[in-house]
Amino acid sequence: QVQLVESGGGLVQAGGSLILSCAASGSIFMIPGMGWYRQGSGKERELVASINNGGGINYGDSVKGRFTISRDNAKNTVYLQMNDLKSEDTGVYYCHMYYYSDYRTHDEAWGQGTLVTVSS
Repeated sequence: QVQLVESGGGLVQAGGSLILSCAASGSIFMIPGMGWYRQGSGKERELVASINNGGGINYGDSVKGRFTISRDNAKNTVYLQMNDLKSEDTGVYYCHMYYYSDYRTHDEAWGQGTLVTVSS
């Protein structure tokens, strides 16, 4: 079992910045994929950004140029730097990881979610 613990959410004014972090603990052999998703009120969960262990990165169209995802493999941690925040960025942000607990056993884990509220 792998547990993900998120931190860094909160209330910020439009145009401001926040950084989210998510640390994994437990039985980890390797983590090929890390990412952030978000869910606004009345909306479906959507991909914000993802990063693989080769450094490949994807961003949702609405955050390109404003958000930056990064990872620290030594700490099993993924970060999301969010700049120029807009009211439409408001929502619960969830960390997601696709991992191997040994050389052949893989699974995925979700964080508990952290609320980001952007006031206009």
